[in-house]
Amino acid sequence: MTEQNQIQLGKTLWAIADQLRGAMDADDFRDYMLSFLFLRYLSDNYETAAKKELGSDYPKLPLAGDDNRVPLAVWYADNAADVPAFEKQMRRKVHYVIEPHHLWSSIAHMARTQHAGLLNTLQEGFKYIETESFQSTFGGLFSEIDLGSSKLGKGYPERNTKLCVIIKKIADGLAEFSDKLDTLGDAYEYLIGQFAAGSGKKAGEFYTPQQISDILSAIVTLDSQEPKTGVKQRLDSVMDFACGSGSLLLNVRKRMGPHGIGKIYGQEKNITTYNLARMNMLLHGVKDTEFEIYHGDTLTNDWDMLRELNPAKKPAFDAIVANPPFSYRWEPTDALADDVRFKNHGLAPKSAADFAFLLHGFHFLKDEGVMAIILPHGVLFRGGAEERIRTKLLKDGHIDTVIGLPSNLFYSTGIPVCILVLKKCKKPDDVLFINAAEHFVKGKRQNQLTDENIAKIIHTYQFREEEARYSRRVEMAEIEKNDFNLNISRYISTAVGEAEIDLDATQGELVKIEEAIASAKAKHNGFLKELGLKLLP
Repeated sequence: MTEQNQIQLGKTLWAIADQLRGAMDADDFRDYMLSFLFLRYLSDNYETAAKKELGSDYPKLPLAGDDNRVPLAVWYADNAADVPAFEKQMRRKVHYVIEPHHLWSSIAHMARTQHAGLLNTLQEGFKYIETESFQSTFGGLFSEIDLGSSKLGKGYPERNTKLCVIIKKIADGLAEFSDKLDTLGDAYEYLIGQFAAGSGKKAGEFYTPQQISDILSAIVTLDSQEPKTGVKQRLDSVMDFACGSGSLLLNVRKRMGPHGIGKIYGQEKNITTYNLARMNMLLHGVKDTEFEIYHGDTLTNDWDMLRELNPAKKPAFDAIVANPPFSYRWEPTDALADDVRFKNHGLAPKSAADFAFLLHGFHFLKDEGVMAIILPHGVLFRGGAEERIRTKLLKDGHIDTVIGLPSNLFYSTGIPVCILVLKKCKKPDDVLFINAAEHFVKGKRQNQLTDENIAKIIHTYQFREEEARYSRRVEMAEIEKNDFNLNISRYISTAVGEAEIDLDATQGELVKIEEAIASAKAKHNGFLKELGLKLLP
């Protein structure tokens, strides 16, 4: 499938969503739409694997006829005794099972025929997938999808009819395009972006714009000590502790290739977004054994895996990316002051948890790893507790690069943001500053970074290049003189110097102008004299 067709598929599905949601809030309809797309993916993947497993025994049904059952339903009916062994084998190979009547093709047929039992069948199917399909625990995957909600209709018949219309439209829209599984992942990502565009401030909860995601993923996949040598061969692990819908993690995977990362880890506090992330992983072909996403609070560190007290067994990650909530208000406790993540640096203030998020991620970074985090500009210069944390990180040589980005890049906020690149062990003694704040294309709603803008940022970081009014390597002595303030304008001036004036040439021009004025005045006075009028002085 071409990139153009992938975009068109996304647009087709978005048009369907926009048309069908009616008075329903976009965020609510998003969850229904994306869940149905996910069911289609699981079903297609399962039917493909079943066809391969059964080989010649897989039923070949006529294109037309009274029997509207899917092939797998026919095989189940004819081979009831063999079903347990078949499902055991499917759990081993694809790690999950879907009953024939829960498959998307069955659901889509029920929708086309306006079957009265569609809603109940969907509810049963979602529950089965959550509780029995997967070998790994996928409990609560559809917990935010309330098929009995009054938002779909006042009673069961109305809700069932609404679902029939929605699913038929989606099925018809998908039928126009290739049935390759990877296209559904692209469509899913496109829809997340479109829903984010319409969600305003809520968008920040689940979506990092692709252009910013590209920068972060490029940075953490380059060799940490020698970025100029290029992309690492492999990452054992990558982590995003505020992963939203998982787009950042998937972007890192895209750069490394499907076999370039040992395991992907993510954490997300919002239950709806947490479910989106898990679906997103599977839709992009990441097996359930290849990722682990935890639903919980990063700041309190309630993930048991990360609470290992033995330093020798502490989890550590090759790459950490994050776009945490900006200036999030939190409640630091006395116990947190002694938390191993914070005790060497201090607690971030109640008014802004930015450094708390940063220190959490940094604590779990490998010595040879790279961390790239998006933060508001305030972390660069705010005083008090934040100044003390920033100073400690700088003195210890952990802040590698500061990248200033343009304002209005996010759906959720118009403020300018920065990317901090941190390393536990870095070769250069200086800090690289990149001021990309003025390098963008103005859009109707959000500003945009072009491919050239993105490539320039990545290239400058990779080769640590200096360019007037854009990038500069700053020694620690100068930063210390500025009281460890990292405000980019202190180190990179964007002011364009005034052009030098050639005084001799300017004087010559002025003389010519004066002569022209005198000539014109004399000519004009000649006319006035002929007319008997008062002359110009």
